[in-house]
Amino acid sequence: MKLTRRDFAAGLAAGLAAPYIIKSARAEGAATIKIGMCAPVTGPAAESGRYAIQGAKIALEAVNKAGGILGKQAELVIEDDQTTNPGIVLAFSKLAAQPDIVAFLGSIRSTQVHAMAPDVLKLGKPVMIGGTDPNLTHMGNQWLFRFRPNDSYSGRVIAEYGVNTLGKKKWAILHSTDAFGTAGGKALAAALEKLGCPAVLDQGYANQSQDFTPVVLAIKQSGADILGSYFTFENDLGIFARQLRQLGVNIPWVGSPSIVNITALKLAGPALYNTFGVADYAEDSSDAAKAFGKAYRDVVKVAPDNQSSWTYDAVSVLSAAINKAGSTDPAKIREAILATKKFPGAEGEYNFDQNGDGLHGYNIVKNDKGNIVFDKHIEFTD
Repeated sequence: MKLTRRDFAAGLAAGLAAPYIIKSARAEGAATIKIGMCAPVTGPAAESGRYAIQGAKIALEAVNKAGGILGKQAELVIEDDQTTNPGIVLAFSKLAAQPDIVAFLGSIRSTQVHAMAPDVLKLGKPVMIGGTDPNLTHMGNQWLFRFRPNDSYSGRVIAEYGVNTLGKKKWAILHSTDAFGTAGGKALAAALEKLGCPAVLDQGYANQSQDFTPVVLAIKQSGADILGSYFTFENDLGIFARQLRQLGVNIPWVGSPSIVNITALKLAGPALYNTFGVADYAEDSSDAAKAFGKAYRDVVKVAPDNQSSWTYDAVSVLSAAINKAGSTDPAKIREAILATKKFPGAEGEYNFDQNGDGLHGYNIVKNDKGNIVFDKHIEFTD
């Protein structure tokens, strides 16, 4: 089955009115395995939502070509989370009401995962997530499985790279005030403290801000010689980056993964040149990452980023786990996911711990005039 951009656009349009079901043409009329997905089809994250859906589609197509799940073709049933917390709660409730859905993909945004978590616990079926708040897999919810490194790692990597590689000691930290940004900011501040470089400024901002001038001025007046950031939404990052440069602040900047997302690169343009980011996905970081990059470019005609790579890995690992379990029983799927070791994913090698975290390090990349260039991978074993 060849996936075209026209087919994808048509599917998204249909998804606004009803669940969008992706399946192999060979699966028509046959019993299938269903996987639910909450995705931002509308709202400020709609563009990144398209990338997330594409990543899952490409993985599912590969799974179906390889024989499917438990010998059956697989379907992806998508509900629009509207890029809001109430939206994802509603989307998940619609999917959860369908008993033949065996597992789910949740959100890349921690605040949304927190919103849906009580219902996930109540339902008792596996949910793959991309949110990076460390608390998500440490709050007693055994059904959440993370397919990105959590921010206890990103904070350490940002701090280590900025201090030991870039040689900067006077840090300004900027973060959203939601669950993701707050956790990330705290992780970075703690990592800098351990390195003997406490932040000279720790500044929060509200999501969907339109004017970052007061924030930029606070950074400028702090005397910071480097900026570390955690932005939840790419549109906020784009506005901030342009205003930062317009007001003459050109200090080194090392950001969370959103700083290298395709949407952010489009919105900010040259304002993000020569910045650095921690990236769970870097195309040149491994053979598996390169293979995904080629497959994605062949279909979407643009470079992939972590919006698509985590959903690709989630579908790939989930499908392999169900096949290994030989069953769609939730408890058996859970055990099989947690037993996954040395799985070569697009984002890295998956070695799940008992908390449900599969990845334990980050890549450092640089924005070289709009091209994201891989520098190094930093892995933690503790």
